[in-house]
Amino acid sequence: MPTLQLYLASGSPRRKELLTQLGYTFERIVVDVEEQHQPGERPADYVQRLSREKAQAGVAVSNGQLPVLGADTIVVVDETILEKPQDFADAKRMLSLLSGRQHQVMTSVTLATAEKQQTKLVITNVWFKTLSDKEIEAYWHSGEPQDKAGSYGIQGIGGKFIERIDGSYYAVVGLPLVETDIMVQDFLSL
Repeated sequence: MPTLQLYLASGSPRRKELLTQLGYTFERIVVDVEEQHQPGERPADYVQRLSREKAQAGVAVSNGQLPVLGADTIVVVDETILEKPQDFADAKRMLSLLSGRQHQVMTSVTLATAEKQQTKLVITNVWFKTLSDKEIEAYWHSGEPQDKAGSYGIQGIGGKFIERIDGSYYAVVGLPLVETDIMVQDFLSL
């Protein structure tokens, strides 16, 4: 059996799948971090703080010997953070804001042990086609947007709304593969 290399402090099935794709042996651990934007906190600072807090919380509940990977993803339009929708009205508001324009997806990844930590922020620009109310409602009823930042998943049905991206597709899904792999390799080689 392969040796455990790290812990993943995330319940996201997408992050689990992507970390598995990188070939690492890991265990998921449950952490409880309040995702509350602070007044005056810039979106990039917010998402980095959340990934650090998740990794640090993971270090606190693990044995502290192995690195803990924490990550967070937010969608930002006009400096407004769009997190997971509360209900249909919230999702419709978000998707209407994204419709026919560009926005940013910010994913921050932190790898931490008791002794050190490293954080990487990946920002991807995403362009949406113009969406009709009918498309938004049908998408909501698919069930897909209900647990996604910005109310959409690029890797699923929501991918049909994307005209183009500039940056990391995998960061939009929830875990930038290249940056995460480099960070883990650096940690495991020391």
